[in-house]
Amino acid sequence: MKNNKLLMIMIIMLVAITLVGAVAVIVVKELNSSGTQEPTIDEVLESSVDIPQITTNLASNDFVRISFKIQTDSKNAKKELEKRDFQVKDIIIQELSEMKAEDIQGKEGQNKLKEELKEELNEIMQEGKIEQVYITENLLQ
Repeated sequence: MKNNKLLMIMIIMLVAITLVGAVAVIVVKELNSSGTQEPTIDEVLESSVDIPQITTNLASNDFVRISFKIQTDSKNAKKELEKRDFQVKDIIIQELSEMKAEDIQGKEGQNKLKEELKEELNEIMQEGKIEQVYITENLLQ
């Protein structure tokens, strides 16, 4: 009789531990799958702004002709960025004017430029934020 009660308690505890574990696994999977979903290309295009070609001098007396596509986090942020186009161009020209030709050559230099522009542009944004800066054209002479 005593062994029967002990066996029942062990089975109940084992079932309870299994249920808690299963619930924890399901919760963790749901949190991970919903938090890392990338936007579709249509969503990216809907929230992106094209910055037309800019030609400017570099600090090394070279010049660059460059254009960008800037991805925001929402349609409201896109509208704000479109209104701030003169500020965006000013920031881009200022950043480029402090760089030398070798600073923006290669993958590492271009990535650094994109990150710097992203940080600078996020400082002026009020309705949203910049998700990504893409270089769509680049000619260095």
